[in-house]
Amino acid sequence: MAVGALALTACGGGKDDNSSGGGKPTFSIGFQGPLSGDNSALGINENNGLKLAVEEANKKGDLPFTLKVVDGDDQGLPDQAPAAAQKLIGDKSVVAVVGPAFSGPTKASGQLYAQAQLAAVSPSATNPGLTSLGFTSFLRGAPNDNEQGAGMAEYLSKKEKAKKVFVIDDKSEYGVGLAEVAVKSLKDAGITVVTDSVPAKTPDYTAAATKVVNAKPDALIYAGYYADLAPFAKKLADGGYKGIGISGDGSNDAKFVELAGNAANNWLLTCPCTDATANESTKAFTEAYTAKFNTPPGTYSAESYDIGNLVISEMKKLGKDVTRDKLLAALKGVNYKGLTKEFAFDDKGELKIKNVYLYKVTDGKIGYLGDVATLSNG
Repeated sequence: MAVGALALTACGGGKDDNSSGGGKPTFSIGFQGPLSGDNSALGINENNGLKLAVEEANKKGDLPFTLKVVDGDDQGLPDQAPAAAQKLIGDKSVVAVVGPAFSGPTKASGQLYAQAQLAAVSPSATNPGLTSLGFTSFLRGAPNDNEQGAGMAEYLSKKEKAKKVFVIDDKSEYGVGLAEVAVKSLKDAGITVVTDSVPAKTPDYTAAATKVVNAKPDALIYAGYYADLAPFAKKLADGGYKGIGISGDGSNDAKFVELAGNAANNWLLTCPCTDATANESTKAFTEAYTAKFNTPPGTYSAESYDIGNLVISEMKKLGKDVTRDKLLAALKGVNYKGLTKEFAFDDKGELKIKNVYLYKVTDGKIGYLGDVATLSNG
């Protein structure tokens, strides 16, 4: 009850609550994701993208308000998510949230945002079931894992002609959802599937790697995050695994390569995100991001930048009269062309565009290969 009361007291937000002086109100866009913890690189990528969008918008000088970013660090963990959400909900200046970044924390905090009528637009929470849980303020800014899992299966069956695939999830909300879709899609393609679940933070991946090597699959799908794939990949390499390795967006980060070393080479990584460093449409963004943060944009940096600008564009239309409920309504009906994709949502809050992309680690670097569907059928 206390949580619900806190959320409901913050429903309004808006100009009466905040002032930056000089007649301009101050509004904030919140960010929820892992800014510390094992998989924090993925959250920092997104947080930086949002901060760049806000900085650029303020510098233009044409806004009828001043913008800030308020961080809610959930460490990528469901049990930390409610507190991170409550922090943002309780800040009356926050009129929308970019995030949560991960699926487990989204499930744990989605109802709080719904009660507060506070839009939570995630660049990367991809578990397919999230939009069926009644989270009326949740909008997904990426294709869900129905697309990513099916894309993995399509590539392995059509391009690699795999006959047997081992699928392992990390028991997280994200990993289980991605694995379920991949398994179904593989079986539908007539592929023999072996499955296992190995919880995140397993101290030693030797037993899991031995299982995979002994099963002699043509390919392995790992549904989890880079912090666990890295030691697992090392054990697979030590055990002599020679098949294809493929993982999803939770592993698609330079930190995976850093942690896994040579064992990361030849791994395939999917993501419903493009490589900002490899596309002409994101060239200026990449230059600005690199100049500000002294590192190239990472996984979902450009998508978070786009979502930040999407939110800002709708706020600008509302002028000084920005409230949480008005902004939520505007975002649900948005049709916005970003650098990475067009953003428009269906009545469940799902993104209408479904593209998934493939990457490969070569010589210690993650390289962009292209659209999975095109590669599978090429």
